[in-house]
Amino acid sequence: MLELLTALTLAAQAIVALALACWIVERVSSRSPLRAIGLRIGHDALKLAWLVAAVATAGSLYMSEVRHFEPCPLCWYQRIAMYPLVVLLGIAVLRRDHLARWYAIPIALVGLAIGAYHYQLERFPDQDAIACTSSVPCTTIWFEQLGYITIPMMAMSAFALVVVILAIGGRHGQGIPDEA
Repeated sequence: MLELLTALTLAAQAIVALALACWIVERVSSRSPLRAIGLRIGHDALKLAWLVAAVATAGSLYMSEVRHFEPCPLCWYQRIAMYPLVVLLGIAVLRRDHLARWYAIPIALVGLAIGAYHYQLERFPDQDAIACTSSVPCTTIWFEQLGYITIPMMAMSAFALVVVILAIGGRHGQGIPDEA
């Protein structure tokens, strides 16, 4: 299961990197690859973002409930950002409420920021950390794949992918307004 989650993390990172590359191409040329991608995923952006959030939630529950990796305080804060996305995006899918991206993107960005802080704390464990306890330190690395993929990296990748899907799908999707 950890190998599957690692593969999904790599896929998320590749998609986010591709989206950033397309964004750069749009800025320096007259080509618009993001528009083409947005037109293809526009109607399914909410479903795709919900799927990413649901898989990330299932993965976090697997790690704590099946593998018995005890979540640190920063893991809990990341869960506080991810778990509501499953509900929010699920309701948005059912209601076909494409404006829900305006609520989901900020939540995902907060989760991404917490994940980034948590990841750098793992890499540089000698610093003082906010919110961490000695009983479950935020610097504990429960597993590491490919020399850099840890639980906070997985969370960051999922949050970044939710943001990219909602931003591209909402911005360029057919019938989805850019502005509320």
